[in-house]
Amino acid sequence: MRRAGNQWLGTLGIEFWLPLPILAFLFWLSCSLITVEVLSRPYSTKERLQADTQLEVRVSVNIATIQAVIDQSEDLTRVEVITADSSLRRLEFEFPVTEFAEVEATLGKELGLSTEEVRQLVRYTVVD
Repeated sequence: MRRAGNQWLGTLGIEFWLPLPILAFLFWLSCSLITVEVLSRPYSTKERLQADTQLEVRVSVNIATIQAVIDQSEDLTRVEVITADSSLRRLEFEFPVTEFAEVEATLGKELGLSTEEVRQLVRYTVVD
């Protein structure tokens, strides 16, 4: 029995162990070359990131009141929208218009409301 074990170990002589480091080196070298080739390959993207555009978000909220302060000296209107929503309580806008009709139209466009609905909710303060 001991002789059978020695014969098995004898068959795993230098003929078996000598090529293993060479095969391991060839495997490592081929994997490295493939990795370099794949990582250095240029690729093109079909869609590019545009950082100069603004994100447009539509939020549906229950509006309680709208306070608009028209500053005629600076030619702009600051608007504060108070909501009845628990997660979003207040919205603030600044528009470069000072006429009531323009403020109502711009605010209606921003909030997704009609001009009549905005007119019922808005309270104006005019500052010179």
